[in-house]
Amino acid sequence: MAKERVLEIRDLELHYFTRKGVVRAVDKISFDLRQSETLGVVGESGCGKTTMGTALLNMPTPPGRIVGGQILLDGRDVLKLSETEIRRRVRWETISMVFQGAMNCLTPVYTIKKQMKETLLQHREMTKQEMDARMKKYLNLVGLPDDVLRRYPHELSGGMKQRVVIAMALFLEPKVVICDEPTTALDVVVQAQVINLLKDLKDELNVSFIFITHDLSIEAEVSDRIMIMYAGRIAEIGTNEQIYG
Repeated sequence: MAKERVLEIRDLELHYFTRKGVVRAVDKISFDLRQSETLGVVGESGCGKTTMGTALLNMPTPPGRIVGGQILLDGRDVLKLSETEIRRRVRWETISMVFQGAMNCLTPVYTIKKQMKETLLQHREMTKQEMDARMKKYLNLVGLPDDVLRRYPHELSGGMKQRVVIAMALFLEPKVVICDEPTTALDVVVQAQVINLLKDLKDELNVSFIFITHDLSIEAEVSDRIMIMYAGRIAEIGTNEQIYG
């Protein structure tokens, strides 16, 4: 039996409005994502992979602007919601993102606990004990000990920082997580650990992933289907066997 669609993209367009003209960074793309599926997104630098990822959160980087299409999350069009509704009910609640370069996502002057706690305070009414339990649970889930909460980002290795960012993307229990090159700048051993972690989390939490990378060998390992992007469009989409065949 086919699994339900958790995300449907219909003719999504995002343009960058520059002094030299309009750049069609995402040009009328359409695809679906099913429950507990991993969709790999591959393409050369500048083809629109990361831009598409941020568009799904309705967070286009200026001077980018979504100019058309639909982003249907559980049948609800995200683009018709107000910014307040998106912040409260969509971002990190239903769909979240692991951004490229974990160190750039973590504030160096705050402990890991303070950064995780800020997100919880924005989205949940919880006691201090409940927040501590939630933070520890998800750190443990990604293979990190409780004492990481007391540390600053510079006290962690690259792989540990990446795991913290993955925990932060998961701990509000969203249905969809976008991973933007989560293994970039990690050595081969740590890359393998992060990939195995994501595969385990997909099975354990029943979450759907969009996995953006340049590395076709990684996509073959983690993805159920692969989407090839070129110049803001989808060149082809299919199973591993169809794409590699």
